[in-house]
Amino acid sequence: MKAIVIRQPGGLEALELAELPRPEPGPGQARVKACAIGVGRPDVLMRTGRYKWMPPLPAIPGNELAGVVDALGPGVHGLAAGQRVLLSSRELPQRGGGYAEYACAPAEALYPLPDAISFDDAVSLPNFQLAQALLFGCGAAAAVRSVLLTGAAGGVASAMVQTARGRGLQVIATANSPDKRKFVLENGAHAALDPRAPDLPAQVMALTGGRGVDLAVDAVGAALFIDCLRSLAPLGLAVSYNIVAGPPSADVFAELRTLLGRSLAVRVFSMHSFDADTTQRRALMQAAIDAMASGAVRAPRATVLPLDQARRAHELLDAPDTVGKLVLHP
Repeated sequence: MKAIVIRQPGGLEALELAELPRPEPGPGQARVKACAIGVGRPDVLMRTGRYKWMPPLPAIPGNELAGVVDALGPGVHGLAAGQRVLLSSRELPQRGGGYAEYACAPAEALYPLPDAISFDDAVSLPNFQLAQALLFGCGAAAAVRSVLLTGAAGGVASAMVQTARGRGLQVIATANSPDKRKFVLENGAHAALDPRAPDLPAQVMALTGGRGVDLAVDAVGAALFIDCLRSLAPLGLAVSYNIVAGPPSADVFAELRTLLGRSLAVRVFSMHSFDADTTQRRALMQAAIDAMASGAVRAPRATVLPLDQARRAHELLDAPDTVGKLVLHP
């Protein structure tokens, strides 16, 4: 089978197209023939050797794969050849394995896919699973009525926009360019703001009647995380799940003391906190599947490339004007 292999971390050249033996399912396993493969930021971290949960090398990157079961190992029940499934490496002992024509996994790790969800759309489901966790699994101190989402044209944040809007929350979002702000509004946000505006917290306060948002979920960091704190309502919660622009630009504890009268909270979040909680992790994914199958949320538009153009997909991932989901076809 064809697969993309990383033998040594590095730049785009580290993504090597290789011919490997087709894996055979062992006891309790199913083999999935890939129809769509998701491309995401963790793949770049894996390629460059900066992923905290790095698999041993040589490794196949890719954390999400949708396709059909084409072989079953001994002792597998409840699955059938030809069944449509999603394989997320969050269900596996180690991340990766998706950039390949075939993958084997424990049968209980697979998610059956309703016919209403296409394979290209299915590889966005892990982002909607993460959106469920960030919005509703982080333990906000007060009932959440409004949310501020930064970097909202990105994969996870755009999933959060739809998920929050579908739950009836007021959604205020930020995005860097006019085109991305247009995309964010079309995706369902009530307002799309420039994150570099010096009066960003004041704009958020105005949009919420002077109260602020109950929840701010930030992937950017730097000065924007401090603006998130200043945009919170009393008993509000700020969640950081990435710091693509670097750590907060000011002393977070000092800022919380400055805003003492609001009794604010901060959480640093990783989906890996659910690694040992199979029940909750799978419930979050099932909620995402149900929402997409019902039409309550929709997958972002896909840019589709063949598997042998994985390097081009990684180039697009870093392009400033790229929006939507990048998908590889075997």
